[in-house]
Amino acid sequence: LCYRMTPSNKAEIVKLVKKSLKGKVLAIGDGANDVPMIQCADNESCSLLIQMFKAVMASDFAIARFRFLRTLLMVHGHWCYDRLARTFLYFLYKNAVMSE
Repeated sequence: LCYRMTPSNKAEIVKLVKKSLKGKVLAIGDGANDVPMIQCADNESCSLLIQMFKAVMASDFAIARFRFLRTLLMVHGHWCYDRLARTFLYFLYKNAVMSE
């Protein structure tokens, strides 16, 4: 949770978390000063407000209210898991066919 920081500081924190934890990073921002942080993250989200056009354009997802974040994470997480499972099964099938 970063607040009252410069945009470059927010971006540096996202880079540090990505490097040290070696996982996926979700950045949530609602203004133009959050654009560098949003662009450094793996999955970007933006709370949609009319005056926050730059942040919306930099994000992968835009939600109208913060309460929709749980639904976004659950749906996106399920779809991501499903795509990874299908890709893994495809590679197993491909290797089995090619080895014969």
